[in-house]
Amino acid sequence: MIRKAKLNDVPQIRELINSHAERERMLFRSLSDLYENIRDFFVCEVDNKVVGCGGLQTIWADLAELKSLAVHNDYQGRGIGKQLVQAILTEARELGLPKVFTLTLEETFFLKTGFKTVSMDTLPMKVWSECIRCPKQAHCDEIAMTYELV
Repeated sequence: MIRKAKLNDVPQIRELINSHAERERMLFRSLSDLYENIRDFFVCEVDNKVVGCGGLQTIWADLAELKSLAVHNDYQGRGIGKQLVQAILTEARELGLPKVFTLTLEETFFLKTGFKTVSMDTLPMKVWSECIRCPKQAHCDEIAMTYELV
């Protein structure tokens, strides 16, 4: 079941995201950051357990980021990631956003959901605000991708 995240989901969201971050698949998220941004998140819940999550963070009037997309290892390959992306893109459309971007190591997955690979240089400077916190800043291997909503 895909739904908007609730405050009581935060510890499970953090555990899920940080388990991927430990393998250098995404950035760590603190409890305070997740509580502050809980309205940005969707979760997939199975048997009262959060097994997937992803967020939509508005960057500017014409751009938002799909971020922190994670699915528990035991639930991968079941379409949960795709369903989360669809829910996030639906919300972006409802907000009137023309474009969503993501920075990812999973290019093939995002190509299958309709994203296109773009040059990092095409994204505005505001996008790079979190790069300061990233341990891979000097040797970034993430791929920039965008999805056009209009």
